[in-house]
Amino acid sequence: MGNPPIIRLLNYALFLTASTMDSVRSSTSEVAHEFLPYFRAYKDGRVERYFGTTDIVPPSLNSHNGISTKDVQIFQVEGLTARVYMPSTISQGQKLPVMVYYHGGGFFMGSPFCATYHNHVASLVAEACIVAVSVDYRLAPEHPVPVGYEDSWVALQWVISHFNGDGPEAWLREYADFQRVFLVGDSIGGNIVHNMAARAGVEGLAAGVRIAGACLVQPYFAMKESAGTGVEDRSWLFSCPTTSGFDDPRVNPAEDSRVSRLGCSKVLIFLAENDDIRERGLLYYETLKKSGWEGEIEIVETEGEKHVFHLFNPNCEKALALLKRLASFINQDKAT
Repeated sequence: MGNPPIIRLLNYALFLTASTMDSVRSSTSEVAHEFLPYFRAYKDGRVERYFGTTDIVPPSLNSHNGISTKDVQIFQVEGLTARVYMPSTISQGQKLPVMVYYHGGGFFMGSPFCATYHNHVASLVAEACIVAVSVDYRLAPEHPVPVGYEDSWVALQWVISHFNGDGPEAWLREYADFQRVFLVGDSIGGNIVHNMAARAGVEGLAAGVRIAGACLVQPYFAMKESAGTGVEDRSWLFSCPTTSGFDDPRVNPAEDSRVSRLGCSKVLIFLAENDDIRERGLLYYETLKKSGWEGEIEIVETEGEKHVFHLFNPNCEKALALLKRLASFINQDKAT
């Protein structure tokens, strides 16, 4: 004999509830984008970041490596911050080159405050004896591109607002030489460096401020010939949902009319032989050479290494060589 009607009705209701819950769980767990093992975003808006969020290094004065750091709020944009670095042994009145650093991470992960980037920038400051500002631009998907570019430009403007002893940050007012400003970044940060130098060339900077050089370390750019074939390209589409695609001039130098007007005196590009996006950096180099830009351009390739190897194996011989070459690039400008 079967169950009474009321029992059958209850069982059916429970079945529908379970099916609905399974459907909800399925829809909320659907992945929108992932870059494993570092990042996953879901279509319901949830974001999981496993890089740049758990290994935060606090700022400190007179650290063991001779570097002092502090965190600052860049007031024009809510939530835009940066970490400022300087050698602890700097003399009163001494003026040093200033490096503005843009971290990598596809516009959706990374932080100046995580151990990887904190240690890298601190090593650059120690090696080159410079003042540095590492920019914590806001990340996609919560803040989709162009927010990352706009934050990066606001940060650069904030840095150079300290020219002539103005601005809120004492270390920049007192120790930064604004005739020797350098823009440096890795991966998508290298792409940001290009865009900042290009915008500076078009819009100009305050009188008395000079971007002496730009360094792009294994930068991300798009190529129509290989568009969409790698996770880097998918990352661009994810971070910038309003993009026109891989002909977007912000990521495709061949489509960028500003290339010939870069607002800096010299460019250094680092490539890695086994980097999946090596050809993108080479395209940038060749495009810039042919553009009519009148500055100096140099390219350095590290044999046998993959993308951003110097960040994850910073004490290897080749990473130390890259560090020293970048420091030399900055300090060559002392004679100009």
